[in-house]
Amino acid sequence: MKAIVCYGPREYRLEERPIPKAGKGEVVVKVGASGICGSDIKCYEGAEHLWGGPKPYVKPPVIPGHEFIGEVVELGEGAAEKTGLKIGDKAVAEQIVPCWECRFCRTGKYWMCQVHNIFGFQGGIDDGGFAEFMKYPSNAIVHKVPSEIQDERGAFIEPLSCAIHAVQRAGIELGDFVVIAGMGPLGLCMLQVAKMKSPGKLVAIDVKENRLRLARELGATITLNAAKEDVVGKILDLTQGYGCDVYIEATGHPSGVTQGLEMIRKLGRFVEFSVHGKPTAADWSIIGDKKELDVLGSHLGPYSYDKAIEYIRIGAVKVDPIITHTFPLEEFKEAFEIAHRAEDAIKVLLKP
Repeated sequence: MKAIVCYGPREYRLEERPIPKAGKGEVVVKVGASGICGSDIKCYEGAEHLWGGPKPYVKPPVIPGHEFIGEVVELGEGAAEKTGLKIGDKAVAEQIVPCWECRFCRTGKYWMCQVHNIFGFQGGIDDGGFAEFMKYPSNAIVHKVPSEIQDERGAFIEPLSCAIHAVQRAGIELGDFVVIAGMGPLGLCMLQVAKMKSPGKLVAIDVKENRLRLARELGATITLNAAKEDVVGKILDLTQGYGCDVYIEATGHPSGVTQGLEMIRKLGRFVEFSVHGKPTAADWSIIGDKKELDVLGSHLGPYSYDKAIEYIRIGAVKVDPIITHTFPLEEFKEAFEIAHRAEDAIKVLLKP
């Protein structure tokens, strides 16, 4: 099979690899589509937190890709009974492959698994979806996907699951003034999920006008361009000087953190979602002494896949407008460059 293999920052190659075989409890799928995530770009560019330190998170050589969907082509012994799948079904596995032995896995908090293997980052353990075929190991969490969900939409199940979890962490209440910073694929999904919570105002912030236009189409009450206006001052003006009730940070840029701390009200709820390429400095006295904020992290999409699949199936969350580019595996370098730098790019997919 053809596969993109990562050997180091910007050292990615298209290679011929053996098609994986299904062992006991395992599922092999023919990949239909895979999304290029912001973390994939950071990995490609050599982000310090992924490659640096005594124990680097990325363990090459590895086939990247954790936003995928596939058609079942082989079921190992016991896999059909365990997963409810049959040959020809569409299926997705959650991005983390839990160990099921650490304290987090044993208490149902599998997304915080201490071992923390995620598809597409640890070579020889869990290769990802930037290939023609991939294997879901026996300890993966596998979900059947309705056949009517097109592969391009199915590749959004993972990011939408993450968006659902982030919005749930925010604890949005009826009438809340909610700000979501960063209208990339995840932010645009968060926006649509947050709208289901009936906030009083739903504000989208970005620096790209095409993303803000799409945010308005998908339900934003107000859109603000952080490159052209004083977004902190605007939010304070709109809230009689108090600030927003909820702030979700999905920019991946240090300014997204600091502007959020400035524009959120006292006793507000701040959700940090982004994967940052480098450390971010902030005045922590704002969190404690000045505002007594609830600061919450959001990681992966636990217990959200079934919701994501259904929201995509019924069109409650629209993902088609977010997909801007699709490339074959052979053109992965161009795909990565466009995902990273093109002004009009939002979600870029690879289709084997």
